[in-house]
Amino acid sequence: MLKHSTALKKDKIDSIAIGVFDGFHLGHKQLTDRLSKNGAILIIYKEKANITPGFSRERFTKFPCIFMKFSSIKDLDCKEFVTLLMSEFPNLQKIVIGYDFKFGANRSCDIFDLKQIFKGKIVVVDEFFLDGDSVHSSKIREYIQNGKIKKANRLLGREFSISGKVIKGQGIGSKELVPTLNIDIKNYIMPKHGVYITKTKIGEKIYKSVTFVGLRKSTDTKFSCETHVIGENISNTNEVEIFFVDFIRENRKFTSLSELKKVISDDIDVANSYFYTSDHQIV
Repeated sequence: MLKHSTALKKDKIDSIAIGVFDGFHLGHKQLTDRLSKNGAILIIYKEKANITPGFSRERFTKFPCIFMKFSSIKDLDCKEFVTLLMSEFPNLQKIVIGYDFKFGANRSCDIFDLKQIFKGKIVVVDEFFLDGDSVHSSKIREYIQNGKIKKANRLLGREFSISGKVIKGQGIGSKELVPTLNIDIKNYIMPKHGVYITKTKIGEKIYKSVTFVGLRKSTDTKFSCETHVIGENISNTNEVEIFFVDFIRENRKFTSLSELKKVISDDIDVANSYFYTSDHQIV
């Protein structure tokens, strides 16, 4: 029922933070900051697109992450859920949850119920605000899907990124436009269709880049996520990570490849202007 991606002795765990933890944003940090040295994060996950899918969540915390399928617990009542926690974590002394935490069948159990059943310490973390914004995964998802990347990044406390394998594209870019790496993206929510200032990580090196997400309206009308690494022509790589910095423009159809090439050149100029400033230079 429980999965974890690293070797872990669960009988050593004395505190857990429970939640979905999609994105591992600044609000989540308020929970994990209250864990003990032997704490762990219990992630309730669903099979859907995420800000941060699967085991990649572990990159953003120092605590071990344990994954529990939502489908395996959704029909448990309050007592059954707590009994499950105690059987999995026999030394459990503290549970950290958010102010809006609910659990059990049909989300029928709340913080009050948990306090009645669990005999250890319950730490309830208040709603966390940043510059007037309540920091929630749902708000971050909304910002990403509306192309408001800078706002999403502010609540994440980092740059939203997606990773994927490099796949074969149309072959038009390197011949007629600019060379691009076409990325096969799975399990991530995708940002609004359009063109973005990005950073692309290949191996251990990060490059400035421009990334297109959307339907290729000017060619085959198929969906693609492709990134142009500025000033480079990289072809021999298997996987990349793309960090989204800011939105440049909407996706649109062009009357010719030469017109599209001119606009791509303008996009690159916008990105170069951003990276030219000392605060955003890539070393």
